[in-house]
Amino acid sequence: MARLLVESGPALTDDAESPAPRLLGPAQIRRLAAELDVRPTKTLGQNFVHDANTVRRIVAASGVGPDDTVLEVGPGLGSLTLALLGTAGRVVAVEIDPKLAQRLPHTVDEFAPQRADALDVVTADALAVTADDLPVTPTAIVANLPYNVAVPVLLHLMTEIPSIATALVMVQAEVADRLAAGPGSRVYGVPSVKARYFGDVARAGAVGRNVFWPEPKVESGLVRITRTDPYVDESATRAQVFAVIDAAFAQRRKTMRSALATWAGSPAEAERRLRAAGIDPQIRGEKLDVGDFVRLAGVEPA
Repeated sequence: MARLLVESGPALTDDAESPAPRLLGPAQIRRLAAELDVRPTKTLGQNFVHDANTVRRIVAASGVGPDDTVLEVGPGLGSLTLALLGTAGRVVAVEIDPKLAQRLPHTVDEFAPQRADALDVVTADALAVTADDLPVTPTAIVANLPYNVAVPVLLHLMTEIPSIATALVMVQAEVADRLAAGPGSRVYGVPSVKARYFGDVARAGAVGRNVFWPEPKVESGLVRITRTDPYVDESATRAQVFAVIDAAFAQRRKTMRSALATWAGSPAEAERRLRAAGIDPQIRGEKLDVGDFVRLAGVEPA
């Protein structure tokens, strides 16, 4: 577990000129980056949004309001953070870069002093964070996720923080398509099925390259997950279900009988379990929905 540093912004000021946070534009982003000597890196998946209309649109699409505590992953220089503070009741920002984490409360104090006491910053790797590591209980995720670890981070947080009712994340467009794909789709696969384990998944818009600094080589998309937790009372655990999903798609072109042979111990045992779950052994994993995988994971070994 990463060592956590929690920082809160300064107290609310009575002389704030406006109740609405000022948002960052290209000039402010470059000023902050220069001040911190920050050079965005591919290693951390850093691309900073510098367009105010884009962050407003993300917040609007998320549906969060004053009753929500939002978990933001990878706040960077604070573009989305400021927009969230204008709408949500509270924001908990998880930032892996200590330099950026230490600067964020000061940025909020400068651009949204009237909301500075509504921010908590946790310096940590989001892939290691659990609910116990956070100073408050989040109800939603809204984030421009680091593209190189977007899916693992999203699935980890949905697993570890059951209080999260909705997630609205910006990811690479291709990843957004995969997350939102349904059975039978050409891009339906492991991320699609695992995301649906937690609830309803849908595309929520597209984001162009020109709103980022530096401009990425890929298009971006928004994905929304509305948690329903339909499988929490099933006999199979989440880990068991995910193990079956991984096995089914490891050799995508094979039938389920063949693809699950190693997982089950033999092709014959794979077939027995498939038939017990009401699944045709000759079908491929791309045709099954998450409910099929849950039933299959719940079949006891012979």
